[in-house]
Amino acid sequence: MKITIAGIGYVGLSNAILLSQKNEVIAFDVNSEKVDQLNNKISPIIDAEAEDYLLNKKLNLSATVDKRKAFLNSDYVIIATPTNYDEETNYFNTESVESLIVDIKSINPNTLIIIKSTVPVGFTESIKRKLKYNDIIFSPEFLREGRALFDTLYPSRIVIGSKSNKARIFLELLKEVTLKEDVDVLLTESSEAEAIKLFSNTYLAMRIAYFNELDSYAELHKLNSEEIIKGVSLDPRIGNYYNNPSFGYGGYCLPKDTKQLKANYKDVPNSLISAIVDANSTRKDFVADSIINKNPKVVGVYRLIMKTDSDNFRESSVQGIMKRIKAKGIKVVIYEPALINERFYNSKVIKSLDDFKKISDVIIANRMNEEIGDVKEKVYTRDIFNHD
Repeated sequence: MKITIAGIGYVGLSNAILLSQKNEVIAFDVNSEKVDQLNNKISPIIDAEAEDYLLNKKLNLSATVDKRKAFLNSDYVIIATPTNYDEETNYFNTESVESLIVDIKSINPNTLIIIKSTVPVGFTESIKRKLKYNDIIFSPEFLREGRALFDTLYPSRIVIGSKSNKARIFLELLKEVTLKEDVDVLLTESSEAEAIKLFSNTYLAMRIAYFNELDSYAELHKLNSEEIIKGVSLDPRIGNYYNNPSFGYGGYCLPKDTKQLKANYKDVPNSLISAIVDANSTRKDFVADSIINKNPKVVGVYRLIMKTDSDNFRESSVQGIMKRIKAKGIKVVIYEPALINERFYNSKVIKSLDDFKKISDVIIANRMNEEIGDVKEKVYTRDIFNHD
């Protein structure tokens, strides 16, 4: 099969590597730097498995900025471009997806288009009617930043938003190259597949918000948060996982996906879905107030990234804390090796970790690290279990 992947981010790159093990895959992106990196077997993102596979595995994979070269004669085209949430419209910005569908349809009208970009519920059916083109399906991804290829090789489940023969063939292509035996599979309709993606991420956000509010209660009442969480998590129905407190849920997916699901609920009575979105702001308010109450002159932010082994700090929760602290006139400095610039949103980026430690009265860290273990008395973190 010839398969095209449009978009070389976490989802696009991991699918390109996965499928190029046994298929001819061409990756398309408007970013020529990413294209050049991939053609030179360099991963455009930090991902240990992706770096290993590009260097050491036999892959039939190339990249291009040429749309016609990318889409012509492809059996399948996977769209994996970003769909950011627009606060003004309360809707995902799906312009990149729609534009690509128009291009693909004009260059290769016989291909099956698989949308992996996260979209609102009902988008796929709507765009099929709008463009009078039926060969479009939605298939969600469930990936962690920094472990995207691993989660593609060992998927928790494969969901395909179609029951057509073309969709079933695509499912077999995926099963052929994944390493997990007896992977759970669900063939459904595209709107249901879209809902599965949004409800899954909103549930994860709800779980984060729950343990964060438990932690807020424990901190305010001077109780041992760790022991309470351990005791609660011993119930097998709750489980001892995804329960480490933080400054709030962040990253690329959860903030926008929860807001989109809330927007999809505009005509549906709800309390919980709206509360999950609101809870994240409440947690950030609480954390910021706890730091402000220490009366620091300088607050140091140790790392902007959300997770270990990641280079992404889009919508990271610590940024929300920074904004609240700076609004009170408190100086904020940042230590983030992934940043090249000397300033980040008008805050100074300090390159030397030793200088950062000296200048900071309080150091805030969403996730603790041994690098700042020697100044632990300065560190404010809610990281109890030392994992993501």
